[in-house]
Amino acid sequence: MVNAVKIYKPLLRATMRLAGLTPQKIEVEPGTVMNIWAPTRSKKNANNSKKPAVVFLHGFFADGILTWQFQVLALARDYAVYVPDLLFFGGSSTGDGRRTVGFQAECLARGLAKLGVQQCTVVGFSYGAVVAFRLAELQPELVESVVATCSGPVLTESLSRECLERLGFPTWSEFLLPDSASALKKLLEISSFHFPILPKCVFKHALECTFRSNLYTSSLKLLACQDAITSDDIKLEKSMSGLQQIYAFLVIGRQVMFDFRKERAELLEALVIPDEDFAFPR
Repeated sequence: MVNAVKIYKPLLRATMRLAGLTPQKIEVEPGTVMNIWAPTRSKKNANNSKKPAVVFLHGFFADGILTWQFQVLALARDYAVYVPDLLFFGGSSTGDGRRTVGFQAECLARGLAKLGVQQCTVVGFSYGAVVAFRLAELQPELVESVVATCSGPVLTESLSRECLERLGFPTWSEFLLPDSASALKKLLEISSFHFPILPKCVFKHALECTFRSNLYTSSLKLLACQDAITSDDIKLEKSMSGLQQIYAFLVIGRQVMFDFRKERAELLEALVIPDEDFAFPR
């Protein structure tokens, strides 16, 4: 059966380009690369620097552009829109062992700085909202305002226990890292209001594409037996033959999937903080 989501994603990327955005891979530090959809630099878009900047941060399941596609289309004409993939999502990766929200925010700040963003409004959904609050705390001169949905500024241990009990899951990993079509369906039904009835194949296709979206840069790391992605790897990605890509997908795909599930689980562990460590920033 044809994967409908796999067909949709290239169409989405083409639509984003028509809206004036292109993906840019930025090495924010050695071994750490962030993929950020940013305004296309051209004479036609020379006035982008005069537009107010808006940064959209995604949640825990989908990458940036898949999460915020409709908002991008609605705002790209009047705003300079930036849609990053947070580390271990989409095209962003790192060899650094840190998994904290603070590290995500630091890398994001460096990536935006390299794109010339001096001040912006940050819109965050779920995990992205927590990163947005942390970014505002670390870089108050960068973040003019934060718009947060489905999240607070932090997730404390007591709040985490209460939420998981209400959701009926023992851990956040079991809720937010679905490994089957039925688990993904349950996640989306809980997270949505009046979720539409869809065939099971749609959820299966979505899981496959979420896995493959992370496979490209990670396969480069594994093929080269490296611990991190470098700027040279970005050039290598563009020159990989079709045979090499197929090898990466089929031979080492399973290893990549488990690596990223492990690292995303570590992100969730680092997200929850002790109650006594929480204080509202002044």
